[in-house]
Amino acid sequence: MAAPCPEDPSLERHFKGHRDAVTCVDFSFNTKQLASGSMDSCLMVWHMKPQSRAYRFVGHKDAVTCVNFSPSGHLLASGSRDKTVRIWVPNVKGESTVFRAHTATVRSVHFCSDGQSLVTASDDKTVKVWSTHRQKFLFSLSQHINWVRCAKFSPDGRLIVSASDDKTVKLWDKTSRECVHSYCEHGSFVTYVDFHPSGTCIAAASMDNTVKVWDVRTHRLLQHYQLHSAAVNALSFHPSGNYLVTASSDSTLKILDLMEGRLLYTLHGHQGPATTVAFSRTGEYFASGGSDEQVMVWKSNFDVVDYGEIIKVQRPPTMLASSSGNLPEVDFPIPPGRGRSQESVQSQPQEPISMPQTLTSTLEHIVGQLDVLTQAPE
Repeated sequence: MAAPCPEDPSLERHFKGHRDAVTCVDFSFNTKQLASGSMDSCLMVWHMKPQSRAYRFVGHKDAVTCVNFSPSGHLLASGSRDKTVRIWVPNVKGESTVFRAHTATVRSVHFCSDGQSLVTASDDKTVKVWSTHRQKFLFSLSQHINWVRCAKFSPDGRLIVSASDDKTVKLWDKTSRECVHSYCEHGSFVTYVDFHPSGTCIAAASMDNTVKVWDVRTHRLLQHYQLHSAAVNALSFHPSGNYLVTASSDSTLKILDLMEGRLLYTLHGHQGPATTVAFSRTGEYFASGGSDEQVMVWKSNFDVVDYGEIIKVQRPPTMLASSSGNLPEVDFPIPPGRGRSQESVQSQPQEPISMPQTLTSTLEHIVGQLDVLTQAPE
């Protein structure tokens, strides 16, 4: 059977309702809802089903900076410049509990994969971990020496990664509460960081216009992308682990093929800075937000092979660690391109990437059946 042919991403729909710049977006796990936060102090919950009325949640006293659905989708956390975190029930009532999380702007909220804890990051230079139930404070991580813009749990919940205006990315052990490693390669504020779905790598975005990918086991810099002509504000891994989408103040979104280490698409949708971007939990869609007050939903299309090989077969998320060991190493600067709404950008051909054969015979057989560049790295 012939493999389905990947297509360009397409703008599926856009949501209007915010009255100021959009700062954050997140899909619920079933992709039925999309939440967004804005400088207008409101949280919007949009329904992916057409002709459904959106919910506008009012409660924060200042700009909403971050939003994250719990794994069950029954709760929605938001952080604000008003120094609080709110936990909402994302239904028509929009009930919420509020707690004073930090002594300055809350920049980031993220639920652990088990839904039991929440990590927050703030301009008060701390990262804090809370129990989801009753929002009990558990502990604080405080080695950053400037604002902390982002903090995320690893997929297995054992590690925390944080990004700061002190130009570092720090990796923390949740159990010992110690800093395992500081990544210092960025030349400016680090705006965003996240774990690869396999948990073996992290990617960080910076105001130095670059995206960097590190291995969290060896702490080696694996990939470096200098593709945007302005600050990179956010990024999101496709659940297959093969792709990364970035959002930049140069107004574009870019989709990177991590297995080949190249730029796939540059998307021109927003007027002004693109501030946030996030894939849905299946990777079928991604959403972006910008200073233009717009929330846009894009259909991925380019990853049809991944749907066939990953989503339907539901292969376990351990392929990257066991098969390829790590992502191919690349250093990839390229002048920014302008063009159509969806523009496929050809990069210089990379050196062929050899995958170390370190699999058990079963995994070797699976890999042997697949094209190495389209397989899931998990």
